[in-house]
Amino acid sequence: MRRERNFIDGVFVDAGGETAIVVRNPATGEDIAEIDAASEAQVKAAVVAASRSQRDWGRLPAIVRAQYLRRLADVLVDNAGAIGTALASESGKSLADASNETIYAAEITRYHAEWARRIEGEVIPSDSADETILLQREPIGVVACLIPFNYPVYTLMRKIAPALITGNTVVVRPSNNTPLCAFEIARAVEQAGLPSGVVNILAMQHRQAGLLCTQPAVGMITLTGSVNVGRAVLDYCKVNIAKPSLELGGKTPAIIEPDADLEQAASAIVASKTTHCGQLCTAIERVYVHSSVHDRFLTLLRSKFSSVRIGDRAEDTARMGPLVGDRARQEIHAKVQRAISEGAVLEAGGTMPEDKGFFYPATLLSNCRQEMEIVQEEIFGPVLPVLRYDTLDEALQLANDHQFGLSSVLYTEQYRTALKVANRIEAGELYVNRTPADPYQGFHAGWKRSGLGGDDGKHGMLEFTQTRLVVMRY
Repeated sequence: MRRERNFIDGVFVDAGGETAIVVRNPATGEDIAEIDAASEAQVKAAVVAASRSQRDWGRLPAIVRAQYLRRLADVLVDNAGAIGTALASESGKSLADASNETIYAAEITRYHAEWARRIEGEVIPSDSADETILLQREPIGVVACLIPFNYPVYTLMRKIAPALITGNTVVVRPSNNTPLCAFEIARAVEQAGLPSGVVNILAMQHRQAGLLCTQPAVGMITLTGSVNVGRAVLDYCKVNIAKPSLELGGKTPAIIEPDADLEQAASAIVASKTTHCGQLCTAIERVYVHSSVHDRFLTLLRSKFSSVRIGDRAEDTARMGPLVGDRARQEIHAKVQRAISEGAVLEAGGTMPEDKGFFYPATLLSNCRQEMEIVQEEIFGPVLPVLRYDTLDEALQLANDHQFGLSSVLYTEQYRTALKVANRIEAGELYVNRTPADPYQGFHAGWKRSGLGGDDGKHGMLEFTQTRLVVMRY
């Protein structure tokens, strides 16, 4: 069985005496690796190393930091096979998907390297004739990065690349479900020659994660995860008044207008709902269909959902892979059963597979109502509730009647409809005639309980800075 060690201050260190973290292949249910869980002493050592190295790293010209990032991106591409192999084994993704995720991670690293000459401050007019006011952008210091299981390679680089280009250092806690790829990235960091202590990667239990987030030197905590974990992070932030950056739950609504290309919309929605078994924060989670096209659209969805086959993507990439674990599968199935008991109609799927692995079929539910749990709570799996509406105002009211506001989708050919929704949807993103994709240069930020702050683009990069006002009299 594969074993891994934590990466602290530029070296891989032996076990800290904690219970090992067991990694399973979700497609087979088999144990494939053990990770030495970091001890409290190792967590503190990682933060000390990050804090010590930040002084020199933050003083480097940003263009020099960019050279390190470009070198790291090149190494990620060179090692995409090894990183992808590790990710595929622990996530249930195909090798091609896992390797491509590494390529995307390298690209967002290169994107943030380009900000080196564009991290700008401001010159602000003063009320005094003999005075100049400067606003400078500075690094925060040590950033704790908490990484999810669903896209652990891409999200890791999505967080550490902007942190590093702005002069911060990082301590990374990967998901205990998918830590193997993180240690392959640690090897890439080592190979790229980044200074010791700039990037530290440790697998740890929840107690140690809390310790990490409350170390005095940690000035920012960035998380992609659930609302409950986000609340815990906010509690951690209170200890040091650390800055939070939280991408939390999502419940992406898709509005299907009468003039929409129904075939295109149905195909895209099913792909969104079944990619990585629906385990995406921006996957479409509820569909509102105009009454005039509801039955036709439901027929298209039913046909496409029924054609999805589950299985190990290491053997057949045309199949939909597994959920992260059996607990997630049991919880999703319970939600489906409760929806049916409340009056939802099962159009496809909805049965618990008996084969090995943590699979769940693509499941379609019609006759759903807005107040149902299946509509109100994040599913994070291949289950889609469908509701009907009569007017666009009603569709907007239903889409906005929600605790989450991460992403949203509209299918229409009318520009007036698109503009109306763009100005009234209560979400951080709107995608028109396509499903969410999080462009590098955009800003991925949620409203309501979907988070604070955000990732990507100029604004995501600036999340990792703090300001200093300099008032100069002459």
